Amino acid sequence: MNKTKGYLKMELLRFTTAGSVDDGKSTLIGRLLYDSKAIFEDQMDILEETSKQRGEEGINLALLTDGLRSEREQGITIDVAYRYFATPKRKFIIADTPGHIQYTRNMVTGASTANLAILLVDARKGVIEQTKRHAFIASLLQIPHIAVCINKMDLVDYKQDVYERIKSDFQDFSSKLETKDIHFIPISALYGDNVVDRSGNMNWHEGSTLMHLLENIHIGSDHNHVDCRFPIQYVIRPQSKEFPDYRGYAGRVEGGIFKYGDQVKILPSGLISKIKSIDTFDGSIEEAFSPMSVCITLEDDIDISRGDMLVREHNQPSTGQNIDIMICWMNEKKMALRGKYTIRHTSQTARCIIKEIRYKMDINSLHRIENDKEIGLNDIGRISIKTTKPLFFDKYNRNRNTGSIVLIDEATNETVGAGMII
Repeated sequence: MNKTKGYLKMELLRFTTAGSVDDGKSTLIGRLLYDSKAIFEDQMDILEETSKQRGEEGINLALLTDGLRSEREQGITIDVAYRYFATPKRKFIIADTPGHIQYTRNMVTGASTANLAILLVDARKGVIEQTKRHAFIASLLQIPHIAVCINKMDLVDYKQDVYERIKSDFQDFSSKLETKDIHFIPISALYGDNVVDRSGNMNWHEGSTLMHLLENIHIGSDHNHVDCRFPIQYVIRPQSKEFPDYRGYAGRVEGGIFKYGDQVKILPSGLISKIKSIDTFDGSIEEAFSPMSVCITLEDDIDISRGDMLVREHNQPSTGQNIDIMICWMNEKKMALRGKYTIRHTSQTARCIIKEIRYKMDINSLHRIENDKEIGLNDIGRISIKTTKPLFFDKYNRNRNTGSIVLIDEATNETVGAGMII
C-alpha cells in the first residue's frame, strides 16, 4: 500500500514533441517507450506483426503512437496522440503533435499544458521554417523548457561539426524568443543513440541523454506559487445526517499556496473570510498548492457560486471586461470582426464580442502583418475583446492557468480559438 501511495505521489512531467514531417517524432517516442521497458508484450506482438506485413526490417516503433488508420497508411501523425508511461523516478504524459503547417492548432492543443517541448531537427536539413514555427509556438505558450533533439545523426556519420552548426543556427534564432532554458542533444531515434542509453558513436557529446534530462529537469518552479488563485468549480452541500451544515467549495488551485487559517477575499463580492478547512478524498490537509484539486470551507456563510474566485486581499488578479489576447484560430470559418462568441476562462463562462483585430503573426519571420487582418484556420494574431461580465485574470506569462481562454462558436458549440491574455 505504501509503495502504491509513493507511486501516486511521483512527480508528473508533461511534454510535447514537435518538428517537421518525417523528422522522427513518433519513432523517438516509440524508442523512449521501448528502451524504458514501457511497452506491453501484446503491443510488441502487434508491432512486430504490422511491421512484417509492411515488409519492414525489424520493428517500426513509430506505429506505437500512430493510432489513426490514415496515419498508419500515410506514415504521418495527424491528430494529437497522448501516451502515458513511468520510470522509477517520474511519471510522464507525452503529447505527440503533427508537424504539418495545417495542424498548428493540434500543436497548440498538445503544448498548452506541457512543462517541456522536444523539438526535433533533421540533422541533414538543419533549422528550417517549421523548426522556427514550432519554437515560436512553444515560446508563445510559455513552455518553460525546450529540448532540441538533433535527430538522424546516423545519416550524417555522427559528425560533431554538423551538430555544432545546427546548435549555433538555433541559438541565433532563439535569442528572440522568451524561452531561456534550452538543451541540445544529438540523437538517432532509429537506433537509440542518446535517447535512453548513451551513444558509443558520439563520445564527443558530454551532455545528458534525453531520458536523463526528462527524469531530472527541475519543474517544481514551473507553477506559480506566489499569486493565490482558486476558481470555484462546484459548491458541495451533502445535507446529510453526518454533514448537515457542510458547505465546501471545490476546485483546482491555479496559483499560490492556501493554508488552514489563511484570510481570503472572495471575488467578485469582495467579502473577506478565513479558511476553516482544506478537504480531500483522503481527509483534511494543512495546505494546498497548484495544481491540486481540493474542497475549501470558510468560517463565514457567504453566497459563493461557480465562477467566483478565492484570492489574497493584497494580491488580486486583474478584473475587467476589455481584454487583449493572442489567439490561435482553430476553425475553418474565419474569425468575424464584431462577431459574438462564448468565452470560457477558468470556471467562468461568459459571452464576448471581437472589438478589434490588431495584427496577424508571420510565424516564420516573427514579424507582424498589419495589412492583412483576416484570421483563419491555424493563424495566430492579436485581438481585443469585450466580455459581458468581468473576468478575474492574470497575464499568461505570469500564470498559464488564469491567463488562458477558449472561444466557442455559439451556433455550433465548436471550439474556434485558444487565447493567451497579454
